Amino acid sequence: MRLDHTGIAVRRIDEAIEFYTNVLGGKLTERYTSEKPGVETHIAVIEMENQVIELLEPTSRTSPIERFIRQNGKGVHHLAYEVDNLLETIKDFESRGYTFLKDTYRINPFGRRLIYMNPVHSQGQIIELCDYVSLDE
Repeated sequence: MRLDHTGIAVRRIDEAIEFYTNVLGGKLTERYTSEKPGVETHIAVIEMENQVIELLEPTSRTSPIERFIRQNGKGVHHLAYEVDNLLETIKDFESRGYTFLKDTYRINPFGRRLIYMNPVHSQGQIIELCDYVSLDE
């Protein structure tokens, strides 16, 4: 398991992209919007030397990112860890008593399969587990 990316909740994604690219020298590699219920977020992926930042701006008042910002303010939303096989990892973790927020399971437009763990297991920190699959699967 390795750190895949850090998700950061922001209010103004264009300003955040400007900062991470022009000030910190990152490169914008993906930008898209997910209007799926339970996501409702503008997403920008910034690659920096050995790290990836995922900027998250809510697109509606019902977005989980909007709820996060109201409760916690802007900043680190989640840490994402890449696993070899997401479905096998979920089964393994569940067999050991860990639970997941099942409604968060999805495949993003770039082939990242992901799910969020129940934050009760991580002292409140939101943890995403992910792997990468072919979009043809």
